[in-house]
Amino acid sequence: MLRLPEFRRLFVAQAVSDVGDGMTFMALLLLVNTLTHSTAALALLFIAVAVPSMVGGIIAGAAADRFDRRRIMLASDTMRTVLVLGFVLVGTAERLPILYVVAFAQAAIGTFFSPARGALIPRVVPAEGLMAANGLGQMSRMIGGLAGTGLTGVIIAVAGAAWPAFVADASTFAVSVLIVLRVNRALGAPPAVPVGHARSGLGASALEGLRLIGKSPTLVATVVGAAIAMLGLGAVNVLLVPFLINLLGASAAWTGPVEAAQTIAMLLAGGAIGTFAGRITPQAMLVGSLVGVGVTIALLFVTPNVVVLLGVMFVTGWFATPAHVATQTIVGTTVSDAARGRVIGALQASMSTTSIVSMAAAGLFAGVVGIRAVFLIGGLICLCAAGVTGLLFLLDRGSRPVSEAHADDIGDSAVHIHRGAVPSPDA
Repeated sequence: MLRLPEFRRLFVAQAVSDVGDGMTFMALLLLVNTLTHSTAALALLFIAVAVPSMVGGIIAGAAADRFDRRRIMLASDTMRTVLVLGFVLVGTAERLPILYVVAFAQAAIGTFFSPARGALIPRVVPAEGLMAANGLGQMSRMIGGLAGTGLTGVIIAVAGAAWPAFVADASTFAVSVLIVLRVNRALGAPPAVPVGHARSGLGASALEGLRLIGKSPTLVATVVGAAIAMLGLGAVNVLLVPFLINLLGASAAWTGPVEAAQTIAMLLAGGAIGTFAGRITPQAMLVGSLVGVGVTIALLFVTPNVVVLLGVMFVTGWFATPAHVATQTIVGTTVSDAARGRVIGALQASMSTTSIVSMAAAGLFAGVVGIRAVFLIGGLICLCAAGVTGLLFLLDRGSRPVSEAHADDIGDSAVHIHRGAVPSPDA
């Protein structure tokens, strides 16, 4: 896939932006903690960053189907370049309100980048290579996030202040802009409106996207399955550290190796996906991955020590990446170009919402039934997600693809319109 020039540019631009995202969040965490030493202040930061994806994902997806996708990516990273520099103004606790406002705005604008890029990828990658391309994208997100986090820690430790990290962070978004500028302009053109159809408003377009999902068992299975899975996994993200330290009696130093075990497995899985992409359908990969994640999370209920925990998290990582890649591939191959952004936006919003609900409920339920029981419940929820997803896929077997079945509803005249302009992998 990296031999395709347009995909290569989008891939590198995403990788650079992923480094910037990792730098932004880590620098904000360190700055807020330094200025306040307050967990409440940190919680407020999490809320400020998370809310935009919950409420703005659907609108961002509608924008990706209505406006030039390349320009959306350029505008998103250009504005984030400027906004990140605004964090430099926050040097005291009294100026924290500025930080929260800018963090909210930066996250809101960043919400528009992913649906635009996700909707653009199937225009530059042949359908048979989409799963491999998505695997590369997932690897980029993990490596970029880790690199940004580590780089931020080094910069702040050496400089003794957070502002140099924000300046470096802004430069990553500027570099991304320069790379996206080299992408063929024609590729970003919004889907054409069929003759005799009027272009609907942004809100109406977003509702049309939700109706499209409701008409397709495949899309319902994908969106609902991913959302339910995040309902089970969100609690794990919150409770893993207290489980490690409080229940297993391990040192806080083990948090790094535990995180690394899962991350390494996710990276290996992302690299391996391309080798068997043609041997398994994305639907089967999604269901199988959800089963694997559910079983491994449930195993935390009986995990006796940190060594076993390392093994469980390593195995979990092998299932987590295929689940994400399969979800992206299903959307990219079954949704028309004219509606792809809205489906991606709805998927993004639903997963963010259920993840936040799960994290918010984790502490409450852990205090009532215990951390191990919460892990068991989370694993069972993931298994339920696999069951619901698999059943809905079976119901949709033999039906026409979404791009054909509902073309009249969404204006399907632009499906794959730009694919012919892209060189073949041998070029």
